[in-house]
Amino acid sequence: MSFEVINPATGEKEGEFSAWEDARIDQALEQAAEVAPQWRALTITERCELMRGAARVLRDNKEQYATLITREMGKLINEARGEIEKCAWVCDYYADKAPEFLHDEPIESDAGKSYVAYQPLGTVLAVMPWNFPFWQVFRFAAPALCAGNTGLLKHASNVPQCAQAIEAIFREAGFPDGVFTALMIRASQVEKVIEDPRVQAVTLTGSEPAGRKVAATAGAALKKSVLELGGSDAFVVLEDADLDEAVKNAVASRFLNAGQSCIAAKRFIVVDAIAEDFVARFKAGVESLKPGDPLDENTSLAPMARSDLREEMHKQVVDSLAAGAVNVTGCDLYENMPGAYYKASILDQVGPGMRAYSEELFGPVAIVIRARDEADALRIANDTTFGLGGNVWTRDSDRGERLARQLDCGCCFVNSFVKSDPRLPFGGIKNSGYGRELSHHGIHEFVNAKTVWIK
Repeated sequence: MSFEVINPATGEKEGEFSAWEDARIDQALEQAAEVAPQWRALTITERCELMRGAARVLRDNKEQYATLITREMGKLINEARGEIEKCAWVCDYYADKAPEFLHDEPIESDAGKSYVAYQPLGTVLAVMPWNFPFWQVFRFAAPALCAGNTGLLKHASNVPQCAQAIEAIFREAGFPDGVFTALMIRASQVEKVIEDPRVQAVTLTGSEPAGRKVAATAGAALKKSVLELGGSDAFVVLEDADLDEAVKNAVASRFLNAGQSCIAAKRFIVVDAIAEDFVARFKAGVESLKPGDPLDENTSLAPMARSDLREEMHKQVVDSLAAGAVNVTGCDLYENMPGAYYKASILDQVGPGMRAYSEELFGPVAIVIRARDEADALRIANDTTFGLGGNVWTRDSDRGERLARQLDCGCCFVNSFVKSDPRLPFGGIKNSGYGRELSHHGIHEFVNAKTVWIK
C-alpha cells in the first residue's frame, strides 16, 4: 500500500510514499528502545535546550513548513503560518516550564524524607490526524520528549510529508536518532505497534471510532492512553450578548481551517429573543467568505482536506434538510470548481432527530438551534454525547461564568471562542475522550509519579 498526496485545492496528485513492511517497523521500534536509556539519562535542562532548538528550526523555516501544510491538507497559508508559530511556542513553553513541572514534589509523612519523583514511562506512540498536521504532533511531542520519553508518530495517511518534515525538525535540532520517529504505517498496523512491549503508552487525536479501537487495544495491553476525540461545541448566545462580537467570533470559530477542527464552534444555540437578528448577521458574515487558492492570502475559505470527507459531510447536510432543517445559505458543493471545496453554510431550525443535531459536522457548516431562554440553552448545550469545548456570550461576565461552570465539557470560554493554549490544559469528557494535553497536566500524563520514602 502507498500513501498518495492529493492537493485538496486542485485535486492533483503531488506525491506517493510506500507504507513500511514489518521489518522496517521493527527496526524503528528497536531504535527507540535502544536510545531511550541514553535520552532519559540526559538532564532535563539538556533535553529542554534541544527542544528550544526545535523552536528555532520551526521559526527559521516557517514559510517552507506552512507551504507544505497548505499544499498537503489545504489550510489557508496565513493559518498555516500561525500553526507553525504555535508549534514553536509550545516547544519554548515546555523548554521553560518542564523543569518546574517535573521537579520532585516533597510530601510530609512519617518518613524522614518522602517525595514524588516524576520519571518517563518510555516510548509513547502518537496516532495523529491531518487537520492540524504540525500542531497536533508538537503539543504531544514537546512535553513527552522534555519529560524523557521517546516518541513514535503514526500520522494520517494524507499528510506523509508533514510527518517526515517533523522528524527532520527534531533531527536538525540535535535530538539523537530514534528519539522521535515518523512511522510510515497503515491504520491496520497500529494495533501491533501498541501491543509491542517496546511501547509503553499511546495518545490519539482523531475520531470516536478510532479512539475506541485504540483504547481497547491499549487497555488489553495494560498501557496508558490519552484520547482527544471529536467535539460538537456549543456556542451559546444569550439575549444580552454583544451581537457584533458574537457574530464576528462565530464566523471565525466555525470556518477556521474550513471548519475542520475538533474545538470549532459547531452548535450555535441562540435564545429566541435575538435569534432572527443573530442569524441575519451570521448569514452576512458567512457569505462574505471567498473560496480560492489557499496559498493566496486574499482567500478566506479553504478547501476541505479530502473529497471523500466532503461527500460524507454533504450527506449529513442533505439528510438534515430532509428532516426539517432550514437552509440559510450554502449547503452544497461548488459547481465546476476543482478540489474539495464546500460552500460556507448555515443550517437553521435544527432539532432532535436530525443528523446535524446529534453528529459532528466536520467542515464549513454551522448549525443553529433556537432556545427559549438561558435554562433551555443550557439543556440543549448538554444534550450531546460530546464534551470537548463550549462558548458563552453575554455582557454579564458573572452570568457567563455561572453558565460556563454548568456546561458539560473539558473547557469553556466566555466571550471568546475556544482555542488551545500551551498554558491551559486541553481535553474532553464523555465521547470526546479522556486525559489532558498541555500545561502541567499534559506533561504529567506520560510520566511515572513515583513515591520515594526514606527512613
